[in-house]
Amino acid sequence: MDTFFNNLLFGYYPYVAGTVFLLGSVVRFDMSQYTWKTNSSQIADSSPRFRLGNNLFHIGVLILFFGHLIGLLTPHRWEEALRIQPGLHQIVSMTSGGIFGLCAVFGGAILIHRRLTNPRVRAQSSQMDVAIIIILFIQLLLGLGTIPFSAQHLDGSEMMLLSAWAQHIVTFQPGAAAFVAKVSWMFKIHLFLGLTIFLLFPFTRLVHIWSAPIWYLGRRYQIVRMRHG
Repeated sequence: MDTFFNNLLFGYYPYVAGTVFLLGSVVRFDMSQYTWKTNSSQIADSSPRFRLGNNLFHIGVLILFFGHLIGLLTPHRWEEALRIQPGLHQIVSMTSGGIFGLCAVFGGAILIHRRLTNPRVRAQSSQMDVAIIIILFIQLLLGLGTIPFSAQHLDGSEMMLLSAWAQHIVTFQPGAAAFVAKVSWMFKIHLFLGLTIFLLFPFTRLVHIWSAPIWYLGRRYQIVRMRHG
């Protein structure tokens, strides 16, 4: 039974989530372009506290996402060619993940508090808006929770297994689920929720990521009104 669920969650579910992620995004763009936006709440609250939380959350999440992408999908032979040992890779990942994970968690906590307690922001927030930021926050906490488990395998052995799983999934190789069968339960929960975020992606405001221009991170804040005098 354990093997069945492991294959279901980490062998088949990734392709279900990936298919919904891609096709759902295309269908939403084709049929509901007026919903293809961030639904920015900045006009309702542009306080310094919001700007701090917004910057910490987005910078942390983006760096974590691309860090995971590069770390998991870089072929092992490339690391060997660069003489990067798995243990060093793991320590760097734990350190950077911890720093930017804490930044994102702190920023996320500010954004969640604002969305739930500011009447104007809450009034223009959908149930999915609230749900997705809470899910992302939980995922960040789970990511931080994997660090103590990673510290028990400083030789990089579990990271190698997770990397092999990810590379087998994206290259459609069979037997991917077997690589994560013995990894810690914390990693499994983190992986499952990460896949679920991809599944939910087309139904949330996250779709605006697809159309974010290169200058997105450096854009100025929207001017709601000018102060005079």
